[in-house]
Amino acid sequence: MKRVFTLLIASVLVCNAFGNGSELKLRSRSKVALGGAELAKLLAPMPPELRERRILQEVLSGNVPSFYRHFVPVTVTETIDEKAMTAVMDVAPDYLAVGSDADHLFVPLTPFTAQRIADRLGCRLPTPKMVDAIYHAASLKMTPQPIPPSPEMVTVPEFWRHTQLVDQQRGLLLAARPLGELVAGDKKDVVITNALDSPTKVAIYGWHTLDGKPIQPLYTGHSATWADYSHGIRLISRAMTVDGKRTTVDAVLADPKLCVLLSREGSVKSPRYKITRFPVLEPHSTR
Repeated sequence: MKRVFTLLIASVLVCNAFGNGSELKLRSRSKVALGGAELAKLLAPMPPELRERRILQEVLSGNVPSFYRHFVPVTVTETIDEKAMTAVMDVAPDYLAVGSDADHLFVPLTPFTAQRIADRLGCRLPTPKMVDAIYHAASLKMTPQPIPPSPEMVTVPEFWRHTQLVDQQRGLLLAARPLGELVAGDKKDVVITNALDSPTKVAIYGWHTLDGKPIQPLYTGHSATWADYSHGIRLISRAMTVDGKRTTVDAVLADPKLCVLLSREGSVKSPRYKITRFPVLEPHSTR
């Protein structure tokens, strides 16, 4: 059954990734684009590489809900050299989904595909500190809804099942918190971190409970092929400001002093995953 939402935000035209920072660089959604339910059926029998190739195609063609298209500013303040400094980063309001506002599918992805999408859209993935800042800034903090671990947790039917659980909870809150507001607590994040010392692994973190504590501590034990129902892709605009001056996430993370605005690990060696092809499948353990 399709989920019913009030359409609250109109689709936007393609915009410059380093424009005013208010919109994600996406094409307009086609009137004949598939919805989440149809896509779930289409993707379910596909092997992971073909599945993610199709999701990449859907995202870059503009088959993304209108509520996802506008960045939300998140502010972080730290004292650096005895001076309070303020960073403002523009973040997607929720985790990446394909389809429409009324009928969409949240799409867990390997870091290979997530990074390709981020690169094409002028974005970065968050650090754990950025995930925490997004959670604390979120106007809507969702209650996590874990599904018991099983071999099915990496399959599209479980992705669809969890999407429905999230949207049922979200639907009860629409009157007070319309689509497009900053949401957190519904997924874990695929993150960038210095702790990830292998190009064949993925780092995950987050899924905060209502007391502000993450269910998932920083974890780098899964291979880069692992993407289960609980994972979400939160896109962050590369363009940001520090004390009102334009800069980039990359520059701030690389700076030995300014990095504390976005990282608890010191300067970050690489602000992106450097996986050049879809990772080779290998056995996994559930977590």
